[in-house]
Amino acid sequence: MASKTFRCRLVTPTASLVDDAVVYASVPAWDGLFGVQTGRAPILARLGVGELRLDFPDVKGGGGSRSFLIEGGFVRMAQNELTVLAERATAAETITEQDADVELRRADEQARAVPAGDPERAVKLAKLTSAKRAAQAKLRLARSKPGI
Repeated sequence: MASKTFRCRLVTPTASLVDDAVVYASVPAWDGLFGVQTGRAPILARLGVGELRLDFPDVKGGGGSRSFLIEGGFVRMAQNELTVLAERATAAETITEQDADVELRRADEQARAVPAGDPERAVKLAKLTSAKRAAQAKLRLARSKPGI
């Protein structure tokens, strides 16, 4: 790896999605975004819902960026290695605006359908709020893709 890069691994419970050299990562922590470059101080943080953007080095005409929708987990940066342990990660190129819109509408409808007297109402609404956040993030990612 070049001296301006660091190793980045993106792993979910079911797959290893990325294990490559990157020059920059924009990480969706539970309390906001933070950036990572080579030489960053060590950090351990909880992930939220949002876009993980990875910028790859320009080697032999390669490079560019790749984005993923991250839904929870943890991230660790130490000794120039970024490890993203995500509960769920979806490549941005697989997300469509239509699917995200359907998910958002479904979560809204389900939230309205929870009866006021339901003893599990708070738990159900919290799960649906999380689903709505994920759908909204998917919608933003789908709309930000080139050509849309």
